[in-house]
Amino acid sequence: MENLDQLIAKLTQMADGAGGVQLSAMDLESLCLKARGVLLQEPALLEVTAPVNVLGDIHGQYGNLLKYLASGGYPPEGRYLLLGDYVDRGKNSIETLALLLALKVRHPEHVFLLRGNHESASLNRAYGFYDECKRRFTVKMWRTFVDCYNCLPIAAVIENSIFCCHGGLSPDLFNLDQIRSISRPCDIPESGMLCDLLWSDPDFTNYGWNPNDRGVSHTFGSDVVTTFMLRFHFTLICRGHQVVEDGYEFFAKRQLLTIFSAPNYCGSSTMRAP
Repeated sequence: MENLDQLIAKLTQMADGAGGVQLSAMDLESLCLKARGVLLQEPALLEVTAPVNVLGDIHGQYGNLLKYLASGGYPPEGRYLLLGDYVDRGKNSIETLALLLALKVRHPEHVFLLRGNHESASLNRAYGFYDECKRRFTVKMWRTFVDCYNCLPIAAVIENSIFCCHGGLSPDLFNLDQIRSISRPCDIPESGMLCDLLWSDPDFTNYGWNPNDRGVSHTFGSDVVTTFMLRFHFTLICRGHQVVEDGYEFFAKRQLLTIFSAPNYCGSSTMRAP
């Protein structure tokens, strides 16, 4: 592949992220191979130091990603933890994922990428990333990306204080070593702890655990959050996964924070990113 810095420069040359960037299949395949190696060297549960900028769902909105990086400083000036859902629905999932993987390979201690529920082959087929890869490259290229994001870490803890994942909590999670022991590469199962960490949602109405309207995983009440915080001595849970007004929303007396970083998501005019 071409020099990694040259690839990053090519990916960032369009400041507004409008249109697509001309990328070669060979470069992308080489990038995914390198990224797999870097990601698999990391534990499934990352330990991240502060300061770090946390971003929620991007969903292929490449222009917004570029704006966040420009605002917070491109690595290594800025450090970033992303909560997953880099692809699907937006127009430029390929550029979004490619830039994040390139920055991860180039600056592994300044960029941390967690897995979202849309880093999933089955969801890609329904929500756009599969079609984007097939239209612009080949189905083989999509499979190469899938093989790469099957290696992504699942959760992170910032300064032993802030627990971060894409979805939320799980009734099957009793010990953080359960996350550390997740073997990668892996698919996302239809149920269980790994599924919950990527799919579950807070419930403003009910206490305890309840079925999720998504048809996957559970919802959890504020009491579940409080119990989790006391058990693991965390001060905050930070997650993505849901569209929220103004790009962020607190839950359970500010013990949980939802971050969503795809403004005007799917044409909505009300949601703004933080």
